[in-house]
Amino acid sequence: MVFFCAGVNLIYQFWIHTEMIGRMPRWFEAVMNTPSHHRVHHATNPLYLDRNYAGVFIVWDRMFGSFVAEDEAERPRYGIVKQLGSFNPLWAAVHEWVGIACDVWHAPGLAAKIGYMVGPPGWSHDASRDTSETIRAKWAARQASRLDHSCEPAIP
Repeated sequence: MVFFCAGVNLIYQFWIHTEMIGRMPRWFEAVMNTPSHHRVHHATNPLYLDRNYAGVFIVWDRMFGSFVAEDEAERPRYGIVKQLGSFNPLWAAVHEWVGIACDVWHAPGLAAKIGYMVGPPGWSHDASRDTSETIRAKWAARQASRLDHSCEPAIP
């Protein structure tokens, strides 16, 4: 049964990894993960960071507040926030686990060690790194500043 469910999940994952399919009917997008929702998951745009974790049912992201709909004005940029510096596929597969292990090893105290294991991406015991929330907040501040300045008259 486990292998059957894993197989069904894998088949479902295949079709959501495309840009050929736009939006699905609203009733379907309310419950199921769709290509539009999954593009958000893979995007590095601040608006989309760490969103839409669903494999099959998007309803869980909606319930837990991690859902964001794809915005036509903000096309997803795919990739990762910090570049790897290597084209080695093995390093690409394990680099995050190695980073977490190093952070846990060097963390000062048990609370910090646990924080590195269960905290959000970018969490640090001394707040020296940006999390998705801080990246999103800085981006929103830049957007607001840009809008504020667009209403000012041009200086001759």
